[in-house]
Amino acid sequence: MNHPSPQRVHGGPDGQGAVRWDFSVNSHPAGPCPSALAALQQADATQYPDPAYTALRLALAAFHGVAPQRVLLAASGSEAIARLSARVAQRGGRSAWWPGHAYGDYAHHAQAWGLLAVPEPAQAALCWLAEPSSPLGQAEPLAERVAQLGHTVVLDRAYEPLRLSGAPSLPPALLDRVWQLWTPNKALGLVGVRGAYAIAPLGAEAEVQALERLAPSWPLGAHAVAMLAAWVRPDTQQWLARSLPTLRAWKAEQMHWMTQTGWTCQPSDTPFFCAQPPHPLDAAALRARGLRLRDATSFGLPGWWRLRVMAPETQAALRQAIGVEVPA
Repeated sequence: MNHPSPQRVHGGPDGQGAVRWDFSVNSHPAGPCPSALAALQQADATQYPDPAYTALRLALAAFHGVAPQRVLLAASGSEAIARLSARVAQRGGRSAWWPGHAYGDYAHHAQAWGLLAVPEPAQAALCWLAEPSSPLGQAEPLAERVAQLGHTVVLDRAYEPLRLSGAPSLPPALLDRVWQLWTPNKALGLVGVRGAYAIAPLGAEAEVQALERLAPSWPLGAHAVAMLAAWVRPDTQQWLARSLPTLRAWKAEQMHWMTQTGWTCQPSDTPFFCAQPPHPLDAAALRARGLRLRDATSFGLPGWWRLRVMAPETQAALRQAIGVEVPA
């Protein structure tokens, strides 16, 4: 029996284009990073990149303190998810597990490669972890147990650079047992530039080579190379570190007025969180007024919305649109 593919729903621009005030994406709300943006503007798009990405691979390896043979480059986080799923199926895997509220591409590519969803991580050939998670921006309570299973385990760390509180669940010894997937475009405020990489588990160099054979030539273009090279530069990391206190202040303000006006806000460790309004929202009406929020129904959270933390003046636009006044 054929089943429809899981619906792919994303925040950001839609068929009508971008909106003025976008709460629906998890990109850095104070971005873009100036040094990374300058690197993109200086990228030479008239030349092919080095097909082996030698310099980039060395820079990423040095940044993470690992051997270059452990670095797997990918066209995007989603492309890495697709290729890792394909590799598990190629090796004879038949099942996958992911958290109950998670990015839809885990399920989409599992189904595309015939991997059946199973209720317990121990039953799966491929396990997905995400910390901090999306849409909730929280820790994964099963992270340590899953990381010790010995299966193919991928930890999606897209939002680790944007962590505002808490700490990673996995110690270094367990991190070395899982694939770590990094997509810096979110932390840099440059989600329109696609490019990602994974750090393979210790001893998985042969798997990196197998996954590279599954990739097309030049998965990264000149702009993705420029972005990832800028990502590991000290000035970029300093900009990111300096921005986090601002994001904490914006988040505190946004969660305060929302709670004060009847919203139920889930805790999170990130500059985004899920919230349930006191009354249903008219998404189309908000869209017409230049605002977009991320409906969390596709994450398994009907009635909830994922909201990016935004600057106070943008928060004011949302308050006006939904007709709320913050109590004195």
